[in-house]
Order: sequence, then structure tokens, then C-alpha cells
Amino acid sequence: MFESLQSRLSGVFDKLRGRGALSEADVDAALGEVRTALVEADVALPVVKDFIDKVRPRAVGENVIRSVTPGQQVIKIVHDVLVETLGEENAALNLGSPPAPILMVGLQGSGKTTTSAKLALMLQTKEKKRVLMASLDTTRPAAMEQLKVLGEQAGVATLPIMPGQAPLDIARRAMASAKVGGYDVVILDTAGRQHVDEQLMQEVAGVKQLVSPHETLLVADSLTGQDAVNIARSFNDRVHISGIILTRVDGDARGGAALSMRTVTGAPIKFLGAGEKLDALEPFFPARVAGRILDMGDVVSLVEKASETLDKAEAEKLAAKMKKGQFDMNDLASQLNQMKKLGGMKGVLGMLPGVGKIKGQLEAAGMDDKILTRQEAIIQSMTRKERADPELINGSRRKRIAAGAGVEVSEVNKLLKMHRQMADMMKKMGKGGRMPQMPGMGGMFGGGMPPGFPGRR
Repeated sequence: MFESLQSRLSGVFDKLRGRGALSEADVDAALGEVRTALVEADVALPVVKDFIDKVRPRAVGENVIRSVTPGQQVIKIVHDVLVETLGEENAALNLGSPPAPILMVGLQGSGKTTTSAKLALMLQTKEKKRVLMASLDTTRPAAMEQLKVLGEQAGVATLPIMPGQAPLDIARRAMASAKVGGYDVVILDTAGRQHVDEQLMQEVAGVKQLVSPHETLLVADSLTGQDAVNIARSFNDRVHISGIILTRVDGDARGGAALSMRTVTGAPIKFLGAGEKLDALEPFFPARVAGRILDMGDVVSLVEKASETLDKAEAEKLAAKMKKGQFDMNDLASQLNQMKKLGGMKGVLGMLPGVGKIKGQLEAAGMDDKILTRQEAIIQSMTRKERADPELINGSRRKRIAAGAGVEVSEVNKLLKMHRQMADMMKKMGKGGRMPQMPGMGGMFGGGMPPGFPGRR
């Protein structure tokens, strides 16, 4: 979501890093470019002005101008103000005593129903809460059925559908059912409209007055740019939202909505939705997002995601094989699958510091998630014996495997070469040796690693 903003700001700060000392004119010139970058990223103009007004006094201070590393000092100041703008720290849900009603509001098409199911799944799996979902959308065709299907996929209970009931009656029945059923949380998915109108606001306000929700969460599409700020202001004025969930952050949005909405409404961004899968919802940590924007990476989130998604049993099994110096194609396939669970190459690299600067080189080297899919297809085209013992794969077998996977023989050769390098590394580690530098790991991606890639000398 922040790629364009990250790219612009990286260019500005690269100029500052190269200076031995900074004058006020240098700082003002840099802040002028930062202002332009924020405006181009769809950040609301009052927020841009407030941001620059906070940064400048700190950036032209005597401690910065005479600092040994003034460029780094200015970058830290921008980072700190970004964190302040985004909200200091993660704002947890206020669930209170059960059953805790959570009111989901937003425009039609913002992903509100899917986000309701994502939130329910997160609360049920991570917080160990019993969750009941109910659709109050009586206007959109099949809206209630959609939530029911999503509930079945997530393993979350949904309120039985009773045709003809009004939204207030459904909300009343949902709260009564939650009390009787011993549920901890009730997620109420309200109706949306193509645009903000009085009928929508009256309906949402009526439901809020009836159930007194512990949380009123605005679900906003990050792709709507400046309009998202107006939508947030309208909902906040009428029903006072307690938090924001930004959806489709994996798209090509400019990111301005995230920087603007909290300032305009005073409500914190609590979650980010990235992707259609029901587990694609993550808590919003301002400091980590500020790090991503400034190309400092987000290794903490990467480690957390790894601990949640990686299969512990598989890892232990691989570790046992490594001790014996064993590593076959089945193990490589497992590693590729683990990479996909972490968000693929793009997801992992996006959380590493400094990668933003070489994004173009990575794309030129062919480093994308399609490669993981092709490599999996190559392995699946092998027989069981070939996967267990890749040494069996001769020239004719390579042609057969390439034809079965729909790739060139050269790609099969590159994958086999990569496997051989990894197997050699495992054998050395199994004998207690140091991990060798893997030559040409870029063979995995159809070309060499681009210059400047973290870890490459």
C-alpha cells in the first residue's frame, strides 16, 4: 500500500544521508519534497501541513544541524512524527463483559462482510472467544447468505436467517441469542450503501442506540484515497466510530488514507486487511508501519507471522533430517509451501529493511511469487522416486518433468541446481560445519541476485 510513498521518501532521505552537515535550507528543501510526496500519496492537506509543522522545528534544531549524522537524525524525526500521526501504539479491541457487541459500519463494497468474518475468526482462534455473527443487511441481495457461508468456512456461528425482519429486530434477536448461548462477542454486520446518505446513517444510529456496542468499527477501502477521509468523517460525526479497519492494503493504494483517517476522526486504525483469505487480517502497529514507509523493514511482524504460520512438526522433521545430512525434493517443496504461507517472496521481502531501494532490480531478476508456483509444479511433475532421490533425474526425465510442469528444461535444471546447493549446505551443517555462503541463490529465481541485495557481498 505504501510503495509509492516509500519510493519517494527513500529518494529524499538518500540525499540527506550523503551530506556531512545540513543547513536550514537543506532541511526546508527536503521537507518540500516530503510535502509533495505526502500530497501525491493522497494524504489530506490539513494533515500534510500539520505533519510538516511538527517535523520542521525538530529537524532544524541545533542538535540536528550540528549532529555527526544529521541525515539520520532527520529520518528519525520523520519516523517519530509518522508514528505520532498513525497513533503511537496498537489499539486493542475493548470487549468488556460478554456478550460484547461489535458494530461493523461502512459503505457497500468496502469488504465489510468479509472483514466481519476475518475478525470473528481472529477472535475465535487467537483470543479463544466464542463469537456469533449476524447480518443486519436486509437490502443487498444475498448479503445474509454471504455471511452465513463465510461463517461456515471460518467455523464461526451465525444467527439463523429469518426473512422479513427489520435490522433492529435482527440486532435484538442476535443479542438475546448471544446471552442464551453464552457467546463472548457478537459481530453485527450492518448494511452499506454506494455513498453516505441519511437513510443509512439513521439505520446505523438506531442499531447503535439499541445495542450500545463496545466497539463501532469503520471498514474502509484503502483504494478510495481522499474520499476515505470524507467517509470516515461522515460516519464519525453521526455514530462516533471507535476504530478503523483498512481493507485491500495489498492493492496499489497510495497509503494516504491511513495517514489521514486517524487525524481527521481521532479514531485509531486497529486492523489491516490484506487479501481475500479469512486469515488475512493483521493488527495495526503504527511504529512497524512507519518503518515500512521509511524502508526500515518490519522484521518483528515477519517473525510473528512465521511463528503463527510455520508448521512446527515440519520444522522439527526437517531439523532431524538436516542432522543426518538429508534434504530431498519433498523437503524443498515443503520449504516453498512455507514461503507461500508467509506471504510469498513479495510479502517476505517487503518486511526486510532496504529492499524498497532495489525493488526494480528484484523485478528485473524475476523474483515474484509466480516462480514459487512454477517450482512447485516442477516438483509435482516428478515421480515419488525422483522426489526422494533427485540423482535419478537424467536428461530424458528432465524433458518429461518440464513437459508435465509446462516449463522449459532450463527451469528444471535451475531448480535441481538450487536443490543440490541446499543439500550440500545441509550435509555440511549436519557434520557440524559452518553454514556456507550459498553461491548463486538467484538460480532459484531464474537469475542472479541483484547487486545490493541484503546479505550479498
